[in-house]
Amino acid sequence: MTQTEGIRTPASWVVVGLDNGGTTDNATVLDATGEFLVDQLVEIPSRVLDGPELAVEALADSFENIIRITNTPLTLVKAVGLDTPGPASASGVISSKGATNFSQISWHGFDIRGALERRLGLPVVYNNDANAASLYAHHRYFGADQALQKSSVAGIVGTGFGGGVVVTGRVIKGAAGMAGELGHVQIPLQDVIEADQPVPVCNCGFAGDVESIASLTGIKKNLLPYWLPKFPDHPLAAEPIDRAAKLLRGYAEKEDPLALAVFGQQAKAMGKLFTMAANFTDPDVYFIGGGVVEAAPTFRQWFLNTVREHTQLRLEQLSAASFALVPDLDMAGARGAAVAAFDAVVADVVRGTPGSGSAG
Repeated sequence: MTQTEGIRTPASWVVVGLDNGGTTDNATVLDATGEFLVDQLVEIPSRVLDGPELAVEALADSFENIIRITNTPLTLVKAVGLDTPGPASASGVISSKGATNFSQISWHGFDIRGALERRLGLPVVYNNDANAASLYAHHRYFGADQALQKSSVAGIVGTGFGGGVVVTGRVIKGAAGMAGELGHVQIPLQDVIEADQPVPVCNCGFAGDVESIASLTGIKKNLLPYWLPKFPDHPLAAEPIDRAAKLLRGYAEKEDPLALAVFGQQAKAMGKLFTMAANFTDPDVYFIGGGVVEAAPTFRQWFLNTVREHTQLRLEQLSAASFALVPDLDMAGARGAAVAAFDAVVADVVRGTPGSGSAG
């Protein structure tokens, strides 16, 4: 597909969504009718490893590129939604200890939202990437009419484990902006790991949190080192651990016993997490996303079913709640960022200040 296929032009005011990643920035446009003008990835290099100044300039380039190819006049853009990997504050200040993709000292405590807002001269609304994807999943699943009446919890398996809690259509950010860091919730390990299996340890220092099991890092650091010796003749036993971890999903799609043992533990860990969520927020929907479900339909359904089977719900909750996959996953971040900006613009319209947006 070329970059101009599947692209529409706006009929009225719009917001732009920017999804900042370790290698690329993805952009989209959402118009006043609630329609996305782009139905594909529109990416350029993110340059985050070159430091804040060049990375912010790359985000500005991504913004300019998406309004150019959608033929959107700059005057129609009311706000910009931005997401980055966390942790970061609710107002878009990168953690004082750095964050995923932001390990350089120059990134520590950097106000990426404020810097982009100054560069573009437009209001910028910030979320971390998992929260943005969770918000998009929520709005896509329920639709505009129901989104503000429903709640959801999302767990997103990637290099780490991201999450998001959406209540009445709004992402719960918390006092410091770090609510929904579901990967670092410590879970009961009974029925998750084997009796002789060491307690998994997360890079954050926690033992037995969700990310230590349900993440690519967890596979490399904790799960494969335990399971590979039990399958000494397995082809992955001859591979470097990093490569073996990346190849594992392909084996799971073929119902390989080693791979299913590893991903089964990930699904069980998510079930434990969702069981806890059921007693905190009692959501309408539990969303599952990330690379683990970007797979063949049979494996994807097996993983979803396994998570569901290990989520302990009361009878009343079973009849009221659903389990679903995060849709359009590689576009979900930019689209969720755009939804957050859209909601901010609409809220200001309601307050009588149309189009001013709402930063942070």
